[in-house]
Amino acid sequence: AAVAAAVLGAGLFLAARRWLRTGASPGGGASMRGKTVIITGANSGLGRAAAAELLRMRARVIMGCRDRARAERAAREIRAELGEGAVGEEGGELVVRELDLASLRSVRAFCHRVLQEEPRLDVLINNAGIFQCPYMKTEDGFEMQFGVNHLGHFLLTNLLLGLLKNSAPSRIVVVSSKLYKYGEINFDDLNSEISYNKSFCYSRSKLANILFARELARRLEGTGVTVNSLHPGIARTNLGRHVNIPLLAKPLFNLVSWAFFKTPLEGAQTSIYLASSPDVEGVSGKYFGDCKEEELLPKAMDDLVARKLWDISEVMVGLLK
Repeated sequence: AAVAAAVLGAGLFLAARRWLRTGASPGGGASMRGKTVIITGANSGLGRAAAAELLRMRARVIMGCRDRARAERAAREIRAELGEGAVGEEGGELVVRELDLASLRSVRAFCHRVLQEEPRLDVLINNAGIFQCPYMKTEDGFEMQFGVNHLGHFLLTNLLLGLLKNSAPSRIVVVSSKLYKYGEINFDDLNSEISYNKSFCYSRSKLANILFARELARRLEGTGVTVNSLHPGIARTNLGRHVNIPLLAKPLFNLVSWAFFKTPLEGAQTSIYLASSPDVEGVSGKYFGDCKEEELLPKAMDDLVARKLWDISEVMVGLLK
């Protein structure tokens, strides 16, 4: 009885905390009419929330997703949620395109189609990611987390740079994580063939995201294309599907996540802000959290490491021989 009362009391406390917490205001009323946005991993979680909100702002949103069937289902649900007024001639448009970031062939095919069909690209949101998976490799033989979270997006962004420059002012948004703090760029074992720790490798891929964004911002100075990275905080998404939680602990975990974790829309707010807000027009090379600029650790601002990582990544994805 005492345990039941304690659990009930904790549940009521957490429910009150959740109810009292101020939610993020979606979008801030900005209009994205006439603008085209690509979002990777847009069929679930933060990407889906960002896609729905930018569609609400009248953007043409291209959902780049690995599973086309799931993406089509998500697109139908978003259209139904927003109603007819958000789509069509007076509203935005939602388009599904197949994109598997674990396959450089798929990335190239996706970009080829975009360059053939899209006259402009105003925003690229590199959102998709994989978290703490068992050791596995991409189609091209890269460690999965580094391959998807960094290399796939590295190639995608580089192949679309020409279109982004021609559409300037345009924006690139890179979704990283606070967990970058625990990562290190080990150039002697980028592919984790000597040793593999799923937590470390995720953190390393997120550190690589920030280094990539900063180096890209440096290279794009004066082009009208801005690049910023962000952390979304902890949100309730399926990103943690590879994390094993003991069966007996799941009810408590679900309660805690409901009370303390962000909703997908709350987690997507900084992505939406960097994609649409006039407040960050011309801002580049920065790192944001909760729609505010934040400081980075020195290792995320190491320009020499960023340039070396860029050079090696170019070779790994085949941009340089």
